[in-house]
Amino acid sequence: MKPKLSQFDFQLPEKLLATKPLLNRDDSKMMVIHRNSGEIEHKKFTDILDYFQEDDVMIFNNTKVIPARLYGNKEKTGAKIEVFLMRELNKESRLWDVLVDPARKIRIGNKLYFGENDELIAEVIDNTTSRGRTLRFLHDAPYDEFKSKIEKLGQTPLPKYINREPTAEDEKNYQTVFAKHKGAVAAPTAGLHFSKIILKKLEILGVHIPEVTLHIGLGTFRAVEVEDLSKHKMDSEEIFINSDVIDVINKGLVAKRKVCAIGTSTMRAIETPVSSFGTLKPYQGWTNKFIFPPHKFEIANTLLTNFHAPKSTVLMLVSAFGGHELIMKAYKEAINKKYKFLTYGDCMLIL
Repeated sequence: MKPKLSQFDFQLPEKLLATKPLLNRDDSKMMVIHRNSGEIEHKKFTDILDYFQEDDVMIFNNTKVIPARLYGNKEKTGAKIEVFLMRELNKESRLWDVLVDPARKIRIGNKLYFGENDELIAEVIDNTTSRGRTLRFLHDAPYDEFKSKIEKLGQTPLPKYINREPTAEDEKNYQTVFAKHKGAVAAPTAGLHFSKIILKKLEILGVHIPEVTLHIGLGTFRAVEVEDLSKHKMDSEEIFINSDVIDVINKGLVAKRKVCAIGTSTMRAIETPVSSFGTLKPYQGWTNKFIFPPHKFEIANTLLTNFHAPKSTVLMLVSAFGGHELIMKAYKEAINKKYKFLTYGDCMLIL
C-alpha cells in the first residue's frame, strides 16, 4: 500500500509550538526511541552523551542561516513588500529566486526599494510561480559590499508561526554553534540543541563529528498538496560533502558503529551521494531527494531530530526511518507529555 498524505496528519495543540529559544540551548527534553524493541524513554538532551561511545560518528550540517527576510517598497505606490530570499542564482548578475508577499501587487519590470535611503534597488525580471519571482539587484559595487547590504537590511528568517519580530537573541539562537557556510534560509533545528560544552564532551568521549553542508531552502517546508506522496516534488537544495569527511563516516559504517545524522537535512544530504557499495561519496551539487516510507537508509543508523508539523516532508522522513506506526505513537505520547514542537522545541533520538 502506498503511503498517503492523510497518514501523517494529527492534531497539534498551538500551545505546544515553541516560539522562543531556551535560556540554555542544551536544556531541552529528549525522547529516546528504540526501533528494535519499540521502547520509548523520556530524557534530557544532555543525556545524549550516555548513548554514544568512542569511535561512534555524529554528522552535522554546518550551514549558516542568512538574514533572508527583507522589507521594501514598490516604486510609485510605495506599497510595503516582503521579500524572502530563497537562493542565489547568479553571483555576477545579482540574480535571486525570491518569494514576495503580497504577490498580487508585483509585476515583471517593477522596481523595489530597500532601506531608508534606497540602499538597495531590485527589479522583477521573471514570475516563476504564483508567489515566486526572480529579482535582479541593481548594485554595481563589489560583491562583498553587496552582500554586506543584504546582511544589514535583512532580518533573521524566523518561521512564520513565530509571529513576532526577530530579536538580537534570535540572531544568535537561530544559528547552530558550528554554523560556518552561509546559504540557508532556515536553521537545521536538531543542531540548535548542541552547546559548545556538549560538543567538547563528545570530543573527549572520542565521538567523531564530521560536517557536511546542505543549504536548507523553503522547499523542505513547502506544503504537500497531493495525497499520493510519490507525486510530490521537492525543491532543490545545494549540498557540499568534502572528501576529508568521507573516510571518517565510511570507517564508522564498516566498523558497525553508531552513525548518527543530526537532523533531517543532514540525513537528506548523506542519502543523496551513496555509492553502489552502500558507502558515502564526495559530492558537490543539488538534491531534490524526497524521503518517505518505505525507504532503505544506507548511511546513518541513528537520527536526532525535532518534533515536526503534521503532513510535513520532514515528518515523513522521520517516519521512514523510525517506522510509521512507532513514530506516530511517539508523537501522540509527546503531545500527552507536553513536549515542545518545531524550531525551538524539544528533540527525539531514534536508535
